Amino acid sequence: MSKKQTENINNEELNNQESAEQTAETQAEAQAEANESEEQAQEAEAPAEDTPDAKINKLTEDLEKSNKEYLFLMAEFDNFRKRTVREKADIIRNAGEKVLGELLPIIDDFERAIKANEQADDIDAIKQGVTLIYNKLIKYLEHNQVKAIESTGNDFDTELHEAVTTFPAPSEEMKGKVIDTVLTGYTINDKVLRHAKVVVGQ
Repeated sequence: MSKKQTENINNEELNNQESAEQTAETQAEAQAEANESEEQAQEAEAPAEDTPDAKINKLTEDLEKSNKEYLFLMAEFDNFRKRTVREKADIIRNAGEKVLGELLPIIDDFERAIKANEQADDIDAIKQGVTLIYNKLIKYLEHNQVKAIESTGNDFDTELHEAVTTFPAPSEEMKGKVIDTVLTGYTINDKVLRHAKVVVGQ
């Protein structure tokens, strides 16, 4: 091999080595740039830490929102309370109107009986008319869950009776029992409307 050929071979190897080194450097630079881009992307994606001012602003916004919701709920509750009171008053008023309205026919019967009594000579007819009106009134009360308290002969019960006086019992069995009813008591829906005034055996 001639000297010139040897030089050509050495020059080719040197060129190949330089090309390989340049390629390696280029790849290293590209890898470095890729790593830097990835780090920048991660930094961009990472949320920035809240500053104290940002936290204060967020808490202030949350507080204002809570206050608005609280005021809204208070207004709603106040409206509900007023509506409930109004509805309750309407129910009581309407119930009173119904009760009084149904009493009017009985008053009409009393008026007719009074007029008839002015011209009637038959006492038995007058008694019968008053009894009919009384029975009609009792049925009306029972229809509205108002019932008379059975007292005479029953045990004295402070839940139902009010003793106005005591009297010697006519027999041993009547001690502690109601001997006489001075004023009839009534219940409504099983609740005492008026205590019966009674005489108790002693």
